[in-house]
This record gives sequence, structure tokens and C-alpha cells, in this order.
Amino acid sequence: MSPSSSPAKAPAPPVSPAYAERLGLPWWYWLAGLGLTGLFAAELWLGADGWRSWVPFTLLLPATVAALWWLGRIRVAVVDGELRVDDARLPVRFVADAIPLDAAGRREVLGVGSDPLAFVVQRPWVGGAVQVVLDDPADPTPFWVVSSRRPVELAAAIMAVRDAG
Repeated sequence: MSPSSSPAKAPAPPVSPAYAERLGLPWWYWLAGLGLTGLFAAELWLGADGWRSWVPFTLLLPATVAALWWLGRIRVAVVDGELRVDDARLPVRFVADAIPLDAAGRREVLGVGSDPLAFVVQRPWVGGAVQVVLDDPADPTPFWVVSSRRPVELAAAIMAVRDAG
């Protein structure tokens, strides 16, 4: 080997997430949304002829599918030393504590006495949540509240990755 060349580094293996979930909609939201949209399109279609007879179905049904997909797109993961919620990222080294919350606890944390500077990603169809208390003097955000179907597992994963790193 010449002095200017260096051995090629092998690519790092992909890191599997310590925790991952998607905050998708329940199946019955899809059923209700598409059913109501179909009913509304049928109401617009009644008595129409020509292009007005098919336009409500071709516009409203795909728009409803897109809206329902968009509502359930949020992903929550703990990977590479970060808590990732959609496109927000929090290095776990700044986490002081992670507290799993049930529906009543979430309501209390996000209620009247809540801090307006908190970062909140809350989905009403998801019962549980995790309150992630921050320890970063440079950040005015006191805590994050993130919806989760498995809040105990998410809180444990956050604390395990923080303690490991």
C-alpha cells in the first residue's frame, strides 16, 4: 500500500431501533371515513348527469384516503441514541426522565396547568403517552409529551439507551 492510500472502511451495519411504532388510525376510522365520504359523494351525485355524476367519487374518495393516511403517518422510534418523533429528533443524553402516562395522566399533563413551551405530539385515538423530561439548559422546552400505544416500553427504551450511552 502506498502511504497516501488507506484501507477501505466497511460500511457500518444498520442499527435496529430499540423501539419503533407507527401511530396509525384504528381500522374503524378508515371504515367510518370512507363510508361517510361515499355517502356524501352519493348525495352530490343524486340527480346529476354527465361529468357531475362521477366527479364526487373520483375527487372525494381519494382525498379521504390521503387525509386518513396523513393522520396516521407519525412514527415514534428510539434509534441511534435519539428519540425520533416524525421529523423531530431528541438526543437521549438530554433526557432526565421518561414517565409513562395512561389516558388520565396524559389529560393531567396536557390540561389547564400545562407548560406552553412543551413539545407535544398527541393523537386522540392513542390512549397512552410518555412525558420525556429534559435536562438541557440551552433548550427552553421543559418536556416532550409523545403519544404511544405502549408507553411503558417506550419509556424503558429511552432510559435504556440513555443509560447505555
